[in-house]
Amino acid sequence: MAEIADSILREIAAKIAGDIVLSQNPGKAMKRWRETFRISQIEIAQKMRVSSSVISDYESGRRKSPGARFIKKFVNSLIEVDIERGREVLPSLLRIILGGSRLYEAVIDMREFLKPISVEDFCNKIKAELVVSAGAESTLIFGYTVVDSIKLVLEVPSYEYIRLYGATTQRAAIFTRVTFGRSPMVAIKAMQAGMGGLRPALVVMHGPTRTDRLAETIAKKESIPLAISRASSVEELLELLKKIR
Repeated sequence: MAEIADSILREIAAKIAGDIVLSQNPGKAMKRWRETFRISQIEIAQKMRVSSSVISDYESGRRKSPGARFIKKFVNSLIEVDIERGREVLPSLLRIILGGSRLYEAVIDMREFLKPISVEDFCNKIKAELVVSAGAESTLIFGYTVVDSIKLVLEVPSYEYIRLYGATTQRAAIFTRVTFGRSPMVAIKAMQAGMGGLRPALVVMHGPTRTDRLAETIAKKESIPLAISRASSVEELLELLKKIR
């Protein structure tokens, strides 16, 4: 069993390292992965036994792209820290990275909470307005998944959608780059069709100023809370999400 676990961890490490190496901006990719694991520059530097300024210089572009040996050590350190913390991030990555590159490219962020949060409180923290409450304001959310709605609908086959749920279905499905608000609910319908009726605890759309009538109709019919985030940008939305503890 340990051999299987080790092989999976090696595959995850290889995919993360490959993403960094092939990125047009390796330093930026390093920062994205470090923040995905919610590890500070100081923490990763201590684990790697280097100065935190080295990490900062790579991430900011002040140093040239790191070599393969440094990237390998960086990625292994990310994984080791997460294991020491009780595997807060790895379970989600298992479901995404090993699920196919197209799904991985559509997912912007994914996280499980240490403590659940209510739908109402969650919406308040990300500047979201509940358009369809479905009487679920007090329902608890245990995590969230942020996706690029266009990539998800156009490039990811519906049978892979189940991997968006991470460790639990009691989570918020957050769709970015939404124009009219119809495609996310169509995707949710596809998820239910392929997963025996499973659905997220909340759907949040970022982009539209108002929801599409069909989207509201689907949300009401399926009893799925639907909200629109008023965050000024995807970057602000991600920052608001990071602040939730």
